[in-house]
Amino acid sequence: MLALLLVVAACSSPDQQTSDPAQTIDPSYSRRRVVVADSLIRGRILDRHDSVLVDSRVQYLLKLPRRAPLDTLALGKVLGWDSVTIRRRIADALPYPGTRNYPVELRLTAAEVRRVRQDSAVWPTLTLLRRHQRVYTTQAGASVLGYRGAEAQAFYRQAQRYRRGRFYRLRNGGLETYYNGLLTGHRGYLHPLVDSLGQQHGTWAQDTVFQQGQDLHLTIDVKLQTYAEKLLGGRRGYLVALDPRTGEILAYVSAPVYDPATITAPDQAGVRNELLQHESMPLLNRPAMLANPPGSVFKLVNAAVALQLEAISPTTGFRCDQSLVRCVHHHPQANSLTLGLKYSCNPYFYQVMQHLIDRVPDSLGLDTVAARHANLALWRRYVRSFGLDSVLGTDVAREAPGFLPTPAYYDKARRTTRWTYRSIYSLSIGQGEINLTGLQMANMAAIVANRGWYYPPHLVRSVGNSGPLPRFREKHYTLIDSANFAALVPGMVAVLQRGGTADASSLADVGITVAGKTGTVQNDEGDDHAAFVGFAPANNPTIAVAVYLENAGFGATAAAPCAVLVMEKYLRGSIAPKRKRWERRIQQRAKSE
Repeated sequence: MLALLLVVAACSSPDQQTSDPAQTIDPSYSRRRVVVADSLIRGRILDRHDSVLVDSRVQYLLKLPRRAPLDTLALGKVLGWDSVTIRRRIADALPYPGTRNYPVELRLTAAEVRRVRQDSAVWPTLTLLRRHQRVYTTQAGASVLGYRGAEAQAFYRQAQRYRRGRFYRLRNGGLETYYNGLLTGHRGYLHPLVDSLGQQHGTWAQDTVFQQGQDLHLTIDVKLQTYAEKLLGGRRGYLVALDPRTGEILAYVSAPVYDPATITAPDQAGVRNELLQHESMPLLNRPAMLANPPGSVFKLVNAAVALQLEAISPTTGFRCDQSLVRCVHHHPQANSLTLGLKYSCNPYFYQVMQHLIDRVPDSLGLDTVAARHANLALWRRYVRSFGLDSVLGTDVAREAPGFLPTPAYYDKARRTTRWTYRSIYSLSIGQGEINLTGLQMANMAAIVANRGWYYPPHLVRSVGNSGPLPRFREKHYTLIDSANFAALVPGMVAVLQRGGTADASSLADVGITVAGKTGTVQNDEGDDHAAFVGFAPANNPTIAVAVYLENAGFGATAAAPCAVLVMEKYLRGSIAPKRKRWERRIQQRAKSE
């Protein structure tokens, strides 16, 4: 090492001049390449409170012979494993169940390594390997942390074998892949031109500076992440919680959940097989990659646009006319927007959207066809300012854009330009052709919490000491005035008050006012999906949450409880005794599915 530093020092003398590449290099000079540092330490991944989640550490692997006979019972005694454990560990390490023609690697502890070394003469066919590998200190956050591609080759091979068509869609390296270059760093190289006496005469190429791998400090609160994963467990769905003031993601759950070490651990091949073949597709990164109809939570967006375009006012009332669309809630007359949101009245929002689409501007006279096309295009323009129908640009791999229909889309789908509002009314209740991702749903809640603006949601708050990537510091504004967002909040607060669709999920007993909106998404192929978006405290929001549970039924009874428990856990640090039984019931259900 000392010799290397001396060489580096000699080659970096300040009175040496860099050669002009355009000049002819003396052919008697030798071109040399000197490594400034030959060992890179990959950066760690830490949560928002600096708890280390992923680190590079030495691991010992015992490589078993490919086909040679092996006395597993004797080996088990050496390792201190019983007969059941040794057979199970070997079976778990086999990439393809029932085969034995593949080199098997078993992870060992330091004590087990010492035992193997003591008996190495008795086991000449075994190989003890020492590697630097990524080690996960948490069992939470698999969809966030991801994995190194270099350590996931066995998983890639398994994925290609079992799900060829879905391999690339499932591939999700998480932050390990997204920030790979920054985590890895790069070696520095000097390029001196040296004469026969060892004297330097400039350089033959540009030198590169050594850069150690940088730590990633996440926005994730690992305790909140672990808690949220316990609430969802084996259910299909997602939960995204973020700080609306900064766009920092506090918890990011894609369920069913699994241990992040599973993908790269050498003795978890059997578990990977189960993940790849599981009908609930746990390897699918749902909040980023899966776009679904949002259901009634989208009424918030439609109401904001209708207020901005003066199609309604906060005091506008509509009859609950079920000849227009079915209303699943029995409620008093919705004589204002606040009551329309509180009761989530479908006919109310049918008529809100109808006032937007069917109005005919004076400039178009009696041309209702042109008016509908123009109004739908205008609606879409305002809705897209929420970051919908486009990627938000988060630091999550393979983010889907979602979808908002255009007039041209309906011209083609309906096979006529003379379609009517009646044929597209499902947009008014967040159904039909509209699709949003979980990240977009959470960001939508953050926009309302901020009264019209947002920072792009992101998972990394600092790369080394430099803060987040510059694009996450850029504030984005919608086309809706803040006063029109403020008009939504009383209705959202009323949702969790007596008579509201989610009144059972109120946190008023602990002094927290929650603003939210429930959603029940119709599903023709099974039970309805449950959705909820909200933020707290209502007048000074520090957390916004979106929950989506597939085939879970009503948003009020399935999604809202999960969301408010996460809010309470984050804001108070604990759950009030009143909701403890409720919490246990949700966690037990999450385990059973």
